[in-house]
Amino acid sequence: MNHIDKKDLVGIKNKFQDLKKEVHKGVIGQEETVDGIIKCLICNSHALIEGVPGVAKTLLIKCLAETISGAKLSRIQFTPDLLPSDITGVEIYEKKKGFSTVYGPIFATLVTADEINRAPPKVQAAMLQCMQERQVTIGRNTFDLPKPFFVLATQNPLETMGVYPLPEAQVDRFLFKIKMGYPSREDEKKIILNNIDVKK
Repeated sequence: MNHIDKKDLVGIKNKFQDLKKEVHKGVIGQEETVDGIIKCLICNSHALIEGVPGVAKTLLIKCLAETISGAKLSRIQFTPDLLPSDITGVEIYEKKKGFSTVYGPIFATLVTADEINRAPPKVQAAMLQCMQERQVTIGRNTFDLPKPFFVLATQNPLETMGVYPLPEAQVDRFLFKIKMGYPSREDEKKIILNNIDVKK
């Protein structure tokens, strides 16, 4: 087992503190949520965030992607009419070129799966392969997903129409289910001040 120097640990800790500071430039408050997501990143796993609309779930992952050097962000809006190929990609045929593969939005390092519980079971099965095996099957070919590969899925706990319960196997792919609530009164004041022009 490799020995980790105390200075190295301090350096790693400082890097994650810097990461948090950068994320909080865009997202005020939500300390527990940000900590949970960073823990998932460290563990090379995925996170499911549950919260009502408007609490900055999507903004959080956008800020995270902008902070991490070299990260490619992709956003998938899950709907009842979504098909597995809309996520993974398809094989197409062109007369001059022959068969080629068009990669879907899942080929990214950070993937926002917005309202993941709105997708039908076939789409959930495609997501399960991506999250569990970190691979995608398109036609007869299997492709590795980028490294690192992190899915931050969101779901709205209030909506019941047009939603599908997530399979237990898929829920098990998430390291954490994080409940994201409304910001505190103090944080709300900071958000308002950050989003208005104060003329002197």
